[in-house]
Amino acid sequence: MTKHLYLMRHGETLFNERRKIQGWCDSPLTNKGIKQAEVARECLKDIQFDHYYSSTSERCCDTLEIVTDYKVEYKRLKQLKERNFGTFEGESEDLNPKRDGTFDYDDLFPHYGGEYLEDVVKRMSNTLKEIMDKEDHKNVLVVSHGGACYSFLSSVVDPAIVDMHGGFTNCCILHFEYENGQFKYIEIIRPQVEDNN
Repeated sequence: MTKHLYLMRHGETLFNERRKIQGWCDSPLTNKGIKQAEVARECLKDIQFDHYYSSTSERCCDTLEIVTDYKVEYKRLKQLKERNFGTFEGESEDLNPKRDGTFDYDDLFPHYGGEYLEDVVKRMSNTLKEIMDKEDHKNVLVVSHGGACYSFLSSVVDPAIVDMHGGFTNCCILHFEYENGQFKYIEIIRPQVEDNN
């Protein structure tokens, strides 16, 4: 039987707006982030989900609650959290090294208490597989984080073939099919919020 996983990034947060590294630390949704979640709710309204999961981070729980109009029970899992960036968390994104091939971006954070990308891929893949292997889980909505979602995507398909035009925006949704223990990437859904600024 073919099952469906919808993996969503949380709405915009104060740290997103201020260009700060979040990781395992947290910040609240902005008004725009709330609106993004409301638009995502409209995009998903015709899908009959049977189970819901969220990272334990408040920004993900709040997003899921808005998307479901506060009407469903869901399970919070630490394994769905963002990559841990160690002592870089809460600092400016300007401290992130450039990804231009002159520096091993992935090797930096573990030296400061963070995780390797491979560790994030492993925990996301194992957790999502465990969720989808449950017999009664046919259409599942999971809210996680940009880096964690992208890490999982990279374990299923080369992200270069995914239409990433416009970036991996807040509240974008990755749709996967799941059958016989294998995930298959289907599409990316990007709820569009009017910018009134």
